[in-house]
Amino acid sequence: MDPRVPTWAPGLAGRLADAVRPILSGYYRQGLLVDGKLDHSPVTNADRESEAAIRSILSTEVPDHGVIGEEHGVDRGDAEYVWAIDPLDGTRAFVSGKPQFGSLIALCHKGSPIVGVIDMPILRERWVGVLGVGTTLNGIPQRTRAAVDLREARMGCTTLEMFMEPPAIASFNKLREQVHDCNFGGDCYNYAVLASGFLDIVLETSLKPWDFAAIVPVILAAGGSITDWQGRPLLLSSAGDVVASSDSALHRQVLPFLK
Repeated sequence: MDPRVPTWAPGLAGRLADAVRPILSGYYRQGLLVDGKLDHSPVTNADRESEAAIRSILSTEVPDHGVIGEEHGVDRGDAEYVWAIDPLDGTRAFVSGKPQFGSLIALCHKGSPIVGVIDMPILRERWVGVLGVGTTLNGIPQRTRAAVDLREARMGCTTLEMFMEPPAIASFNKLREQVHDCNFGGDCYNYAVLASGFLDIVLETSLKPWDFAAIVPVILAAGGSITDWQGRPLLLSSAGDVVASSDSALHRQVLPFLK
């Protein structure tokens, strides 16, 4: 195990996901009220209650740790250990009655993600990535697909709408022309299935720390690569341009298209 990872941390991360599952499942397909945030993204009581449940556990178990969350902001963001949480990633899928939404829970050490959970409450699938240990799906070890050439690669991203700025859409289009296939939708589920060998590239931009922090250990511990578009490691301070690949050789092929 990576020496930065407390031995109890993966278990606590799992408990946080356990706390969220019944909340999201209870609201799922119940016609709940949807509010709009300033960035026009949807938010519901399910988002708020799930994050509050996680924060309540963390305040009891690790009161000296920091927390960064989408709905309730930042507490002790300069702490050595900080949790980055998005209990409902894929709210549009959630309010549309689609099961491909998830909970993202990450523990970061000095800004670097070291433990990550991608939990799919309705599908009852949970990926756990721990640096220096590995990635599992419901307890079964997972590995990315290796030795794939760019022309054979399958790529995914949540929505074309995130590539609205001219440099971003140009980069996306150039890469899309190179790969075998590209599909849309999925939110965090794209990264989860990449960790299990079913996608080869995920390309996204304008993500927040709570969107990508949990994904980093899941991908890295499964043998994949994940960086910003310049090839730099993803930290809580990163801008949010994210590219994940099934292995380092494919990642080296992808990065020149992202300018």
